[in-house]
Amino acid sequence: MSAPFVWFDFGGVLSPPLDELFQRYEQVAGIPVDLFKHAIAEVGAQYGLAPLAPIELALLDERTWVAKLHAVLRAKAPELDLSRSEPDFGRQWFADHEVNHAVRDFAIELAGEGVRVGVLSNNVVEWEPYWRTMIDLDDHLSALVDSCKVGFRKPDPEIFALAAETAGVAPQDSLLVDDLAENCAAAREAGWTAVQYRDADQAIADVRRALREAR
Repeated sequence: MSAPFVWFDFGGVLSPPLDELFQRYEQVAGIPVDLFKHAIAEVGAQYGLAPLAPIELALLDERTWVAKLHAVLRAKAPELDLSRSEPDFGRQWFADHEVNHAVRDFAIELAGEGVRVGVLSNNVVEWEPYWRTMIDLDDHLSALVDSCKVGFRKPDPEIFALAAETAGVAPQDSLLVDDLAENCAAAREAGWTAVQYRDADQAIADVRRALREAR
């Protein structure tokens, strides 16, 4: 790996753990986590896609997606009170979220050492003002590839090819930090190095090791 480019996932890496975020949404909106995940999966299935793919590929706008979630939830649990679940989902979901400071600091540290860093995220058009402000990395990123803007999402191989092309590096010079095993496996299949994020200390150590071994 020469002139490496390190890509960080957003959800579950630069954000708090996703399980924590789902639990918090249950407290805020009153929708049990299992029911909410069922609704997300069902809306994805309506399009023959993975659970979040319709909104992460911008096939649906945020409010239409929420309306479809509510329809599934009403059919599954008619007694459920949905009055606290706002149509502007991103604003409610991201309220009071904090960046994973250890990972953000590490990304800034790498950039300061001359390692180019980027964000490679499956994300949503309407959520960008919230999550980009939250991570506050624009001054340190060399590239940002967002599924809702490019029409591909992890783990589709096309997004890894596009990201490497965007960064101007070969696949073997690309390293992904992601919390999902399927995304890491897809990155490796595309010729990348991948570090599966389990916690900050482990991921930082694994990235440091990969960068040392590549020299």
